[in-house]
Amino acid sequence: MSTLTKPNHIGRKISRIRELRDMKQEALAQALGTNQQAISAMENSETIDEEKLMEVAKALGVTPEAIKNFSEEAMINYFNNNFYDNSHSTVGNTLCTFNPLDKVVELYERLVQAEKDKVEYLEKLLKGK
Repeated sequence: MSTLTKPNHIGRKISRIRELRDMKQEALAQALGTNQQAISAMENSETIDEEKLMEVAKALGVTPEAIKNFSEEAMINYFNNNFYDNSHSTVGNTLCTFNPLDKVVELYERLVQAEKDKVEYLEKLLKGK
C-alpha cells in the first residue's frame, strides 16, 4: 500500500493553496463562516461538493479549477518560469511591463509636491495678514 497522497485529493490541495497564501485554518474558517475544526475535516476529505468548492475558492482568491488542477510540480514550474526573468513583474495573473517600485516612487514624489504646494499657499496667506 502506497503512502503517497492521491493526486486528486481536493482537501490536500486546498490545504497547500491555503498555506501558500499564508492563511491559517482559522482565517479560512472565518471567511467561510465556520470553525477551524470544520476546515481541518475538509482538508482531510478526498472530495468536496461543487458549491462548497466554489466558496473555498473565493475565500482563497483562486478559481475552483485552480484548486482541482493544483499540483506541486506546476507550482515549481510556475515559480521557475515567472521569477527567473526579472525584466517584468507579475501582479496576480497580470504581467506588468513596468517596475511597480517606480510607480510607488512616482506617487510619493507627487504627494511630496502636493504638500510643498500647500505649505507655499499657507505661507502666502500668513504674509497677507
